[in-house]
Amino acid sequence: MKLGALEAGGTKMVCAIGDETGRIFEQVSIPTETPDITVPKLTRYFKERGIDALGIGCFGPIELDKSSTMYGCITSTPKLAWRNYNIVEAFAEALHCPIGFDTDVNGSVLGEVTFGQARGKDCVIYLTIGTGVGGGIYIEGKLLHGMLHPETGHVLIQKREYDSYGGKCPYHKNCLEGLAAGPAIEERWGRKAAELADRTEVWELEADYIAQALTGYILTISPQMIILGGGVMHQEQLFPLIRDKVTQMLGGYIQADALKDMDNYIVPASLNDNQGIMGCLELARREYAAGQ
Repeated sequence: MKLGALEAGGTKMVCAIGDETGRIFEQVSIPTETPDITVPKLTRYFKERGIDALGIGCFGPIELDKSSTMYGCITSTPKLAWRNYNIVEAFAEALHCPIGFDTDVNGSVLGEVTFGQARGKDCVIYLTIGTGVGGGIYIEGKLLHGMLHPETGHVLIQKREYDSYGGKCPYHKNCLEGLAAGPAIEERWGRKAAELADRTEVWELEADYIAQALTGYILTISPQMIILGGGVMHQEQLFPLIRDKVTQMLGGYIQADALKDMDNYIVPASLNDNQGIMGCLELARREYAAGQ
């Protein structure tokens, strides 16, 4: 089976061809401009390769309710040219094949549970911390949608007294994204995260805010594994700090074997940054199978 995968990001669109085993045969990146400029390039790429189905993991927010007239649309995105654009309809009309559709971070968690370190687990959270913060949640064989889809980057955080930074998010000044995403780090400290590796105080504060969010997810969703990806998490010194702070914040309340081995509970992504694309291949496979 020849499957297409599209990881649709706000900066770039990653296109790939692969199969149902997660193998990636080829991959290209196309800049995200306006739909009129970008989408014809994307549809041409997939049309020339004769795919059986396409999986799209998309930046959002997006409409995932198939009963909605807005299904397949990118909705209240700050990228105004893409607001209310029906990306699923555009590809369905161009390619005439099944289209699997979900958030980019749900694609990433699907990649990890299908092909990566989370195989065999039925409750997993994938959190990406980079330009923004987003999360995908996999529960009992399904990607969590609910009313819309998880917006784990916008959970509210208790700001530390010594942190005078006002917050980057225009909606919530003290949400995880507003306090801990890459742009917040750069604006608070005056330098990009990659240039602050030796600043202990930067990562102590960052770990505190991430740990607060993870503690909330643990207490509400009870995941069997938490996977952290994104550019900020390339600062590997964050992992032991986060694990220690989560343990402290839980205060011994949750007694579970997984929490006794935090090194294998809160973990980095395992698929060489291909978890999103591999998840999109699985979205395509599932959509194809559903139509058979």
